[in-house]
Amino acid sequence: MDNAYPGSNILVVTLTNGESKRVEAQSDQETLKEAMEVLRNMFGPDIPDAIDILVPRWWNNRFQCGSYSNYPIYVNHQIVDDIKAPVGRIFFTGEHTSERFNGYVHGGYLAGIDTSKALLEEMRKEKERKTESQTFLLEPLLALTGSLTLTQTDAVSDGPVGEPDLGNEKILTHGNENLMGSDGNTVRTLDPFYDAE
Repeated sequence: MDNAYPGSNILVVTLTNGESKRVEAQSDQETLKEAMEVLRNMFGPDIPDAIDILVPRWWNNRFQCGSYSNYPIYVNHQIVDDIKAPVGRIFFTGEHTSERFNGYVHGGYLAGIDTSKALLEEMRKEKERKTESQTFLLEPLLALTGSLTLTQTDAVSDGPVGEPDLGNEKILTHGNENLMGSDGNTVRTLDPFYDAE
C-alpha cells in the first residue's frame, strides 16, 4: 500500500482460489500468526508483530462470491473508459473501474473518490446549463423590451405605499409577479393583456 499511501506501513496480501478459501475459513488470529511466520522467514525473527489484521471474506459475501475483475496485461484503455462511463445520470464505480488497482479493495476505494469527483463536476455543469437556459429564455423578451427597461430604483416612486408610479406605461406581468431581467431590473413594456393603470 506504500505506493497509494506512503508511510502507511500497511501490507496487502492477495490470496486466490483454494488458498483464499482456506484462509477465509480460519480465524483472523490464525491468519495473522501465519502471516507473521512468513514475514519473519523473509525479514528475520526480530520484526515486531502486526498491530491488526483485516481479512475480507469474499467467498461468503453474497454480493461478491469470490469474484473480482481481472483485465489482461495489455488491456486497451478504451475498454476501462467504456466500463466506467456514465449512462445518463447513472455513474459506475468499484474496483473494476480502477485501471491501476483493479481487482483490489483499495482500487474500489480510489475509484469511488474519482467517481464522486466526476459526479460533482457533472452536477456543477448541469447547474450552469440550467442557468444558461434560463438566460436564453429571457433574452428574446429583454431584446423586445430593451428600450423600455428601468432599474428597480427608477421603477419605484414616492407615490402611495405599495404602488409604484408607472406613469402612462404598462408593466408586463406573469400571474401577479413582475418579470425581472437577468440583471435584476424590472422589465417594463406595453402589454395588451394586462393594464397596470
